[in-house]
Amino acid sequence: MSIDGVDFELRRRAEERDRISDDLLDLDSHPGYQLLKGARLTGETRRRWDEAQSRAVTLWWLFDAYRGVLDRARELRAGKPDLAALTGLLAGPSVELKPENVPVEKRSLLRAAGESITLDTVVARMDAAYRDVAETVAAADDAWSALLPRLDDADVARRSAQDLLRDLDGNDPDLDRIGAEIDRIRAAVTTDPLGSTTLGGELDGLLAELAARRGLLEQAARLRAEYSDRARRLGDRIAQVAEAENEARSVRDTVLVKIDSPALPALPDQAAALRDRLSALDTAGDRWLELVERLTGLERAVDEALARARTATEAMAGLIGRRDELRGRLEAYHAKVVRLGHAEDAALGEMYGEARALLWTAPCDLRQATVAITAYQRAIGRIGVAE
Repeated sequence: MSIDGVDFELRRRAEERDRISDDLLDLDSHPGYQLLKGARLTGETRRRWDEAQSRAVTLWWLFDAYRGVLDRARELRAGKPDLAALTGLLAGPSVELKPENVPVEKRSLLRAAGESITLDTVVARMDAAYRDVAETVAAADDAWSALLPRLDDADVARRSAQDLLRDLDGNDPDLDRIGAEIDRIRAAVTTDPLGSTTLGGELDGLLAELAARRGLLEQAARLRAEYSDRARRLGDRIAQVAEAENEARSVRDTVLVKIDSPALPALPDQAAALRDRLSALDTAGDRWLELVERLTGLERAVDEALARARTATEAMAGLIGRRDELRGRLEAYHAKVVRLGHAEDAALGEMYGEARALLWTAPCDLRQATVAITAYQRAIGRIGVAE
């Protein structure tokens, strides 16, 4: 190597040393690295961090050896240049890795017999060690960054729910359970982020449960303020259910008289039970969480009972409507027959009389009346006066 080559190589290596030094300092000051250094780690993170620390020790030890060779080369260049010696330091196996120069607890990182390697080999080994350490730090930092903010959000939501619960002077075992599960996940994420990457789905479920419990507590708080009015309105709705059920019974009685063998729905009879449930709400006292579930369930039951009663009434009244619709059709057909001059047609008159007798006889057989009207319509069609 010429003197110019030596000077160029010294400058290049000095720049390389400074760059490596900056990278090592950046790694050491990285927030994730500092967190790992200060944390009480467990599980997979502890295993990988132990390996990373061992690699970091190797990394710094190699860097010291690398820097030592450069220092010797600079000293040698400052005096009378020995090109052969300088070439050996800068291009040859000039870095001696001696086990006896390594602290006892670190000697397992190097081959027991020691070795001499070139500066390029040292850089390559430092690069591999650096990448391993940086990968572990980045993985842990990513896991913390993904889960800890969501855990913080969960804690905020939990505290808000607990504040609501205190205002209600109550207790909520479900909220306690959710809180304990969140604490468990936080402990796992804090001490073993690399082993906790699968906890995200579980945390999602707990956040959903927490939102539901908080929503229930908000309902309970509103219920405490609105209970008297809601209970009164619910009583009014139950009265509507009773009225609708009475109407259904009245329509049923009418149908049984006017329609032969009707297919009737089950007669609704829920008003009395609903009144009992409303009265029983008072036994819950100021247990507002229990009350909100019971009151909400009762409101839903009242709406369903009212809908069933009205549906049953409509279905039964529909049978009377069907009879009236058949009567209207029959009279329309007969009026047309008369208008077109066939009022004296004996066959048509007999069919009309039969159908009319069926429709104006109580109870009315809707099936036979429908058959009779259909036959009357077809007969009219055959003589050319049907619509």
